[in-house]
Amino acid sequence: MTVKTARKRVVIHEDDVGMSHGANVAFFEPSKFGTCSSGSVMAPCPWFPEAAQIAVANPDFDLGVHLTLTSEQKPYRWRPLTNPPKSAAMTDEFGYFWPTVPQARKAHPDAVEAELRAQIECAIAAGIDITHLDAHMGTAQMPEFIAIYRKLGREYRLPALLVKDLSGYNPASYAGELDIARYDAEIVKAQAAGEPVFDIVLETPWARKTDAQTAYHAMFARIPEGLSFLSLHFNTVGDFEAINPPDAHLRTEEYALFKTARVKAWISEFDIEVIGMRGMRDELRAAKI
Repeated sequence: MTVKTARKRVVIHEDDVGMSHGANVAFFEPSKFGTCSSGSVMAPCPWFPEAAQIAVANPDFDLGVHLTLTSEQKPYRWRPLTNPPKSAAMTDEFGYFWPTVPQARKAHPDAVEAELRAQIECAIAAGIDITHLDAHMGTAQMPEFIAIYRKLGREYRLPALLVKDLSGYNPASYAGELDIARYDAEIVKAQAAGEPVFDIVLETPWARKTDAQTAYHAMFARIPEGLSFLSLHFNTVGDFEAINPPDAHLRTEEYALFKTARVKAWISEFDIEVIGMRGMRDELRAAKI
């Protein structure tokens, strides 16, 4: 598969679909408006069935699976779809996914593969035309699991989100000590196999000190030539305030902004071609990689 990089090609993506009703609605509206080109759903989360229903009713939507090995919100939590034993080290004392990436990285790889496979199969069974795989909090992309992650992408003939430089990827900032060489070796294999590899992944500016318009204009200005992925987290007002009161505004203000013409103006201003993951999937399958 050959990914063109002659200009700025950008996937505008909503992570965490299925985490809440507000995330589901916030995926639907910008997708219709044209300022969200892809999203990914969390199969273990309580609002997954609604997300699947929306996806089935709107088959033109671009929706992947947000492979999940952590449950970071408190007290709102979710569990594995499988029933891993305590010895698999995948869950806390209450049977929920660990809240942090360093804890989750200690899980047994066999249990991780079984769980990730179950999440993909759950999405397929729900009728979702899966366009890609990516990873909640980057956990499935960590050096311990990156080979499994790529293996599942190849098996299901789906592009799996990969970024060239793990050290510049936001999840690396809270993942603990990383074996970058181990990750880089998989990227070399992916490139040799013709799998798409993103030049950069830019995430919701969680630590922004400005208003949303200023912060996101700066984000769009940072987008380089090549293939980029915007990892965003839209949510409507009304439920995330109960899930995470201090940070809910970051998601709801992001959502409000991406319903405006400002984002479309920035796409034009910075000469950006907005793409989805479905095209990459279809090209990958046509190439029989």
